[in-house]
Amino acid sequence: MQESAESCYTRTGKMSDMGRINLDAPRYSQAEFVGRFRHFLAITDWRLCFKTNRDLDEANDLLQKYRCGQEPPGTPDEHIWYAKQLYESAFHPDTGEKQNVLGRMSFQVPGGMLMTGALLTFYRTTPAVIFWQWANQSFNALVNFTNRNAKSALSVQQLGIAYISATSAALVTAIGLKSFLAGRASSLLQRYVPFAAVASANCINIPFMRQNELIQGIPVSDKDGNELANSRAAAAKGISLVVFSRILMAAPGMTLLPVVMERLEKQRWLRNNPRLNAPFQILACGVSLTLMVPISCALFDQTSSMSTSSLAWLEPEAHSQLVKKCGDGVPDLVYFNKGL
Repeated sequence: MQESAESCYTRTGKMSDMGRINLDAPRYSQAEFVGRFRHFLAITDWRLCFKTNRDLDEANDLLQKYRCGQEPPGTPDEHIWYAKQLYESAFHPDTGEKQNVLGRMSFQVPGGMLMTGALLTFYRTTPAVIFWQWANQSFNALVNFTNRNAKSALSVQQLGIAYISATSAALVTAIGLKSFLAGRASSLLQRYVPFAAVASANCINIPFMRQNELIQGIPVSDKDGNELANSRAAAAKGISLVVFSRILMAAPGMTLLPVVMERLEKQRWLRNNPRLNAPFQILACGVSLTLMVPISCALFDQTSSMSTSSLAWLEPEAHSQLVKKCGDGVPDLVYFNKGL
């Protein structure tokens, strides 16, 4: 009879002292930026989004067997690490379900480079601005939905409001700035309208997509992982860090490329070959995102912290829960998962 999942977890935990890989922990230390960068570089590798369902299912099957100590004899550790990389790139961490390929973090570079490159290329006419801002926010909504927190699920109505709000913010910013800057600003400054629209949409989209966390709070724990209370202030901090990271992810491509293109478009070879404009900008965005996606994800530790003195000032109710549960042993810091 096949062992239960709980039994397999127990065996894995015991075997970890004998050189077994801990499948529930990242391969690299998350206490330092370099370790976090290497971790996210692996799971956001754009090549993984082209793996077949068979490859992914085989990786999942190998990990399940490894948990129970039933992997094929002599399986190298590198095979286990690679299977873990494939699994984390394609399966939802909460539900274990295979994600839509277009919403996976490994698709951030192919999808992001197309959207960002198109936004930077087709910014001159209003119909093009409307279409590509809509397409970009639709892509972002798919990514956010695919990577949603299953423990804090949104209703269809809440998802719709988040999508409509972010798309509206992007369109209002893009069209408003385009109209305002027309005839008033240089062509270079007008190239930054898409970035302003994307940044404003992120400031709305992410908080709306995670609104349940802001309303109900998220669990905060001590250093040993014991949950102590639910905090809305911790949710607000985590979401703020994610918003900053998402804006930073797009910033280099959308701020440096306009300067490059302003100069290149004055060159005869590009004026004579205007069809090269879009492919060049899309590829340039791809190069930028290949580095910026893992850098942005790794910028802040996934496990964030907040001082209990700040919690007492910002959210007395949550602090009261801490005091009630810990008595005189209230820790100086509490920890929480900031999300991605």
